[in-house]
Order: sequence, then structure tokens, then C-alpha cells
Amino acid sequence: MKESLKPGIRHEHRFVVPSSKTVPALYPEAEEFVAMPEVFATGFLVGFLEWACIKCVNPHLDWPREQTVGTHIDVSHEAATPPGLEVTATVELIAAEGRKLVFAVEAHDGIEVISRGRHERFIIDRERFDAKVGRKKLG
Repeated sequence: MKESLKPGIRHEHRFVVPSSKTVPALYPEAEEFVAMPEVFATGFLVGFLEWACIKCVNPHLDWPREQTVGTHIDVSHEAATPPGLEVTATVELIAAEGRKLVFAVEAHDGIEVISRGRHERFIIDRERFDAKVGRKKLG
């Protein structure tokens, strides 16, 4: 971690929603999802918010050796967004407690707020993390 990793850092991230990020595409194996409206899926929205938080902190880490993984998400999904609209995530690091990072997050689709809430990430050492996961795979 660099000394610059402190509460108050902010990032804005933009993304045009393609059809591949809509509810029917979330689990194409599930007929229930396939039958649903073609709007930005909550699962992909969560990933988009995580992406914005990663982009926010990566310049303040010894990346790629240090990375972050999501550990908690508490967000609303307040409005439907059709494909073709650009969504903007605005994230702010509001707490850094050792390796635990807490963000305030919000997303807007150019018409209205579509999401707001809180997200937590944890700083990992990629090599140690991979070793631990490898042990888990072996049982």
C-alpha cells in the first residue's frame, strides 16, 4: 500500500450497457432469467461498482502484486436501465482500516440514480491469495 491510500479518494467510471450485461444474459442457462426484461442486471451492476472501486484504489497499491477482493456489498438497484445508456459510477473511499477498505458508491444512468450504497474490499497479496486458494482446491 502506498501512503496515498487514504479516505477521500474518489473515482468516476463510465460504461455503456450492452445487451450482454442485461438480465437474460446473466444466467442464460436459467429460463427464468431468459424470460425477464432486457435491462441492466443487478449482478452486472454489482460488478460495475466493484470495477469502479478497483480503479479508484489501484493507483494507490503496489499493483498487480497487491490487489483487492470484494468482501461485502450493500447497494440498492432503484431503476431499470436499458442497453445503450451510459452508466456512471461515482465511488469514494470513506474508510481504510488496515487492509479493509470501505466505499460509498452511487450509479446514475444519465436519467436517474440507479444505485447507491456501500461496498467493502480487502487488500490481498496475490501470490499468498493464490496459494491459499490452491490449498482449498486440493481439499
